[in-house]
Amino acid sequence: MSDDPCDDCGEPVSDALSRTVQLAVDRTQIDAQRLCPECFATWIDRYQQEMQPQKEGPVIEDDDIIVD
Repeated sequence: MSDDPCDDCGEPVSDALSRTVQLAVDRTQIDAQRLCPECFATWIDRYQQEMQPQKEGPVIEDDDIIVD
């Protein structure tokens, strides 16, 4: 059993309690973080806040949007 540190707070966390957050784009891993339960809960809260649609966001009136 490993007690590697949490990537956020640095406290030791056992494998059984750790959570890994991975960010991948087009199946290529960009980032991975090993987090303790408290830091994981904080990460989830921040993710939910930042991913909520903004009610006062920019209005795009151009219908000619091209995506490659």
